[in-house]
Amino acid sequence: MRPLQISAETAQKLAEALDVPIEQVMHLPQHVLVQKLVELERNESGNSNNE
Repeated sequence: MRPLQISAETAQKLAEALDVPIEQVMHLPQHVLVQKLVELERNESGNSNNE
C-alpha cells in the first residue's frame, strides 16, 4: 500500500489532532483516515454545542 498523498504539514496536523504518531497517519488506509476525521469532527461539533 502506498503512503497517503498528503503534505508533511497536513500529516503533522492530522497526527496532532488524532493523537497518533505521524508515521501511523501516513500509512493509514484512506477509508480509515476519513472515518477518524469524521469522528473527530463529530466530537468537536458536540463540544462546541455544549459550551
